[in-house]
Amino acid sequence: MNHLIEYTVIGCYLLFLLAVGFAFRRFNHNVSDYFRNGCRGTWWLVGMSAFMSGISAYTFTGAAGVAFEAGWSVSIIYIGNALGYLVNVLFLAAWFRQLRAITVPEVIRLRFGALTQQVYAVSGVLLNVLYSGMTLWALAIFSASVFGYDVDVVIIVLGLVVMFYSFTGGSWAVMATDFIQGMIMMPMTVLITFLCLRAVGGVDGFIEMVAQRGLRDDFAIIHQPGEFPMGAFTLAWALAMVVQQVWTHNTLNSAARYFAVKDGRDARKGAALAFVMMSVGALFWFIPPMAARLLYEEQTLATALNKPAEAAFAIASVQLLPQGLVGLMVVAMFAATMSSLDTGLNRNAAVFVRDIYPLICRFLGRPMADERAQFRMSQLFTLIFGLLIIASALYFSRASGMGMFDIMLNLASMLGLPLAVPMLLCLFIRRVPWWSALVSIGLGWAGSLLAACWPTPWTFQQKVLVNLVAGSAGFVLTMPFWAYSAAAYRQMVDAFFIRMRTPVDFDKEVGKPNDQRQLAIIGGFMIAIAGFVALLLLLPNDSSGRWSILFIAGCMVSVGLVMVIAGRRSQREAWGIQSGAAAQAAASEESLGQQPVADAP
Repeated sequence: MNHLIEYTVIGCYLLFLLAVGFAFRRFNHNVSDYFRNGCRGTWWLVGMSAFMSGISAYTFTGAAGVAFEAGWSVSIIYIGNALGYLVNVLFLAAWFRQLRAITVPEVIRLRFGALTQQVYAVSGVLLNVLYSGMTLWALAIFSASVFGYDVDVVIIVLGLVVMFYSFTGGSWAVMATDFIQGMIMMPMTVLITFLCLRAVGGVDGFIEMVAQRGLRDDFAIIHQPGEFPMGAFTLAWALAMVVQQVWTHNTLNSAARYFAVKDGRDARKGAALAFVMMSVGALFWFIPPMAARLLYEEQTLATALNKPAEAAFAIASVQLLPQGLVGLMVVAMFAATMSSLDTGLNRNAAVFVRDIYPLICRFLGRPMADERAQFRMSQLFTLIFGLLIIASALYFSRASGMGMFDIMLNLASMLGLPLAVPMLLCLFIRRVPWWSALVSIGLGWAGSLLAACWPTPWTFQQKVLVNLVAGSAGFVLTMPFWAYSAAAYRQMVDAFFIRMRTPVDFDKEVGKPNDQRQLAIIGGFMIAIAGFVALLLLLPNDSSGRWSILFIAGCMVSVGLVMVIAGRRSQREAWGIQSGAAAQAAASEESLGQQPVADAP
């Protein structure tokens, strides 16, 4: 019976996501709409999408496993993310929007030229497929070990759902589903944290139980060298983690999250929302796995995962949630992964159509397709990259290796960081030659290769330090060669910085907003999902379980109602302005003794 309820909740949720993609299909008329919302995305839509794309089920699996073993240390990763968004708020989010681009490689071409553009386009697409496949595989392995779901079924079903709504609704559907999924995930994690604290006797009981179990040192935020392998969770590790997270959140590689918003002011507001949500998440997400260490250690360590601690969040949820909400908790974990998958899928298709396809046309000596054909091509490659991600996840599912936490850290520090180093420096160091980013990447990857080949393994902080120093040195040491740069390149660089620092005039550059439609559609879906969650009250639960269900449904319906009401009010105001303008124009014409233009012969 319980499994039937879980499957029903998950199945209905996936159908809702498909409906969102279908509802937003009419928002897409061209490539700009499909890949960046036509620059009409509201700040709350873009901000929530930026937040959700920065997490995955890894947060509740790999990172939760670290919290089970090392307590608050893992929160440093998400504090670093929050600080990265805070720097976005201060000025970089506005700069990124003001680049007026559809893809990141387009911007890189404006800054460094075509060769560097293609290096980032190709490497970015390959890394994104690899990362997305690994993330989907990790979620499937987790679901199989903890909930008994079939690995291949999870990979194929979730991959096809993401692929379908990304295909039908483009960036609009991606951001809309990210918002809805965020509004499911956050209340669920807050509820689970509350239930965990209640189970251990509140905050005071939590602190007392940690002391009784002798876990104060284990749960400390900073650990002494030697407590954990490879110097993990020490002060040096924490500093390296914060630097890496802040750095990577403020590079041109991360700029695409703000391309869809209306202007620089709204970009800052979106970044502020992401900052607040990430800060709240860092506070709530890791109490459940620590509570699992206190209450359910044996059940957690008995799971069949490569690293059983990674099941801690799920075990606490299964033990404490009422009937019906276990399926919704699974949905929340699925949501965290799908939100990063759909964003990556949409951006991969954008990079291929906008950056790689033109190079192929030039190489073959053929003209590029027109706008309509490019739009259809965008949809086609959304499907193609979706299938590639599913295929890579199925490949990983037949392999074994380290835990998710170690895999993600290695991928970020050894492959991602060298690409990120020059993409932040280039925003502040103007006078470098066109090949400076390539030198920086080459030295960074050389450092990663050295780490991979070294007889003894390097710690995470050593990898970060070497890649940052090597990449930064490679970039800075090219500065003297600016003097030999061609005049055309210097003019291109000057134009880049002027473009980046020139505010967007939405009315002139974009035109009419569609805020009311966004509010109405997403608000309507929120109310509908809240109604479905409320049906879980019919299940046989105690009063505590019913209050838990009411909390989730109440959070969602409250947000949905606010959005629908705000959308209607905004629509009435828009009609009032238009009516007032028309009446004023008619009165002006009458006072001048003229007939309205419509009545003129």
